[in-house]
Amino acid sequence: MIEIKELTTLEEIEKIGELEKSIWGMTPLPMHQTLTAVKNGGIVIGAFDNEKIIGFSYGFAGFKDGFTYLCSHMLGIDESYRSKRIGQQLKEAQAKSALKKGYAEMHWTFDPLETRNAYLNLSKLGGIVNVYMENAYGKMTDGINKGLPSDCFEVHWFLSSEHRRSFQAPSLDDALVLNEVSIKDGVPSFSRVSQQTLTEPVYGVKVPKDFQHVKKIDSTIALNWRLKTREIFQALFKAGYAAVHLYPEDDTATYIFVPITSLNLEAYK
Repeated sequence: MIEIKELTTLEEIEKIGELEKSIWGMTPLPMHQTLTAVKNGGIVIGAFDNEKIIGFSYGFAGFKDGFTYLCSHMLGIDESYRSKRIGQQLKEAQAKSALKKGYAEMHWTFDPLETRNAYLNLSKLGGIVNVYMENAYGKMTDGINKGLPSDCFEVHWFLSSEHRRSFQAPSLDDALVLNEVSIKDGVPSFSRVSQQTLTEPVYGVKVPKDFQHVKKIDSTIALNWRLKTREIFQALFKAGYAAVHLYPEDDTATYIFVPITSLNLEAYK
């Protein structure tokens, strides 16, 4: 039985250090900084299998343009416990705590080409994306992120919105897909982009389903995916679209984009 709970003491928060090192292969965040964030509006949620910590999420108070939100900075799960909905449980617990503290939104980032994260953030949680950050964290050297520009999507999660509660994504058949993919020996390559005046109600963009595998097999193909999709995503966001869903397929996955003005992001009554 997995237990999900909020962590508020130094003794509890210290437990996430070894998990950070095992997941990302890097020095964990200083515990004094994390504890200070928790005492000032931040939230740490832990997932436990009996007494063993097997996952966590960490967020701190964010402020921009006169607006306060929870910046959800890290979410990590022990490799042997992945694909068990633990990430979704951690996020939902984080949202519940955030609402109690008075936050209306949560923001966080993820690599647009990591489809496991995309499916959780958009399709499961109901977040939206209309912000693209080029090389957001500079050169990263951890095992998951090393070797490419650290481009990110910024997720905006409207915690009490109608969108989060009841949004139904358009079908894949309704989407005009903007790029073509060729697949050789199980490795998808970006082959062509369709030049469009961006005025359709629904667009799709294909990405590799397993980007880590692409990186391992051919770094040149991986870099091309990063640069080509960067152009498409930025053009869509500039034209007023937001990413709202991801459809996984065999070797690829397809993002769904709709006009952000079509979304009901207001709080439900």
